Amino acid sequence: MKLVATPLLLCIALLHPVWVHASDATPFSFGVIAKPVKASDSETVLREAITESDADNLAFVVASGIKAAEEPCSDSLYRNRKTLLDSAKNGVVVAVSGYDWTRCVNSKNRLIATDRMNRLRDLLFSEDLSLGDSKIPLVRQSTMPQFRSYAENMRWRIGDVMFATINVPANNNNYQYAAGHNTEFEDRQTANSDWLKRLFITAKIGKVDGVVIFCDGNPLLQAEHSSMFSSGKREGFADLRRQILAFADKYHGKILIVHSDYNTRATPSPKGISWRGNIGALRVEPPWRKIHVNPASADLFTLINPITVQAARH
Repeated sequence: MKLVATPLLLCIALLHPVWVHASDATPFSFGVIAKPVKASDSETVLREAITESDADNLAFVVASGIKAAEEPCSDSLYRNRKTLLDSAKNGVVVAVSGYDWTRCVNSKNRLIATDRMNRLRDLLFSEDLSLGDSKIPLVRQSTMPQFRSYAENMRWRIGDVMFATINVPANNNNYQYAAGHNTEFEDRQTANSDWLKRLFITAKIGKVDGVVIFCDGNPLLQAEHSSMFSSGKREGFADLRRQILAFADKYHGKILIVHSDYNTRATPSPKGISWRGNIGALRVEPPWRKIHVNPASADLFTLINPITVQAARH
């Protein structure tokens, strides 16, 4: 389902809070590229995932981060990865990963995470369209003056499903345990909370059957599943989890959390998507995954292993 934006469609996207570009009853598929893990083959794996997903009939592709943790946080690397993603035939949306910015340090080994996140915003999130050849109009949180810094939080709609990215790093949402060093966390937490509230209100008004949230960390995991919080340290996902669960309790449709949290003890479900009530969680495994959306299905979302699909073609 390749889509090329026209001037008329772009005007519609700007005039309306969400943009519908498929019939509500039309099945479609989208891809999610796993975040790079090994610095040695990061670019190669990303390039191959783009090539494979380009060969499929996808509505769009989400890239779960652009670099491995050990790779440099340089402007040149950021630009090179943007160029690579922009070469895709599909529309590509970047869901920023903690690897992209939270561990970045300067030549004196001092943390420069906020500076690097701001640079990513300038390079990757300055337009109202996705990367790639098939441009997708996006609604960014940065259109609201009070949250103009948070351009990485985006949403879009296809048929009867709402999609959104939210900046939630897998390292406990980048909560810093040292006293007096959580300004970044607190400010982003306020922005994320408002973003989720507006997303859920829009989904309710639009009467969509599904909401998909792309993030690095998995906000659904309870703190007690990890010993790192045994000393009473704050859990960075708690507020977001309460907000998601509260909405799900009143929501008639499905909510799918697509995350890249490899640091947890949780193992992937054999079926891919782990459901509890109307909330599902999917951890994206390398190199990439394909999710099919069928409005006629009770599950709405089905994971398809792209390796199996590729093997079937041969």
